[in-house]
Amino acid sequence: MEELMQINWAIIAPIFVLQLILMVFALISCLRQDETNGPKWLWVLVIIFINILGPILYFVIGKKNN
Repeated sequence: MEELMQINWAIIAPIFVLQLILMVFALISCLRQDETNGPKWLWVLVIIFINILGPILYFVIGKKNN
């Protein structure tokens, strides 16, 4: 427990916030998209469970440009 007290949260908190914002935007984009490259349910799982890389992978690979 004492190890958690020594973490500099001023540096780590913005990373958590950015990751959360990126995940929310990717989920909204995925759910509004008519078609994706691959099953939509799989992209939702990738976005949620693969922290920072999941949303980036969705925007680079999964989102279909119409």
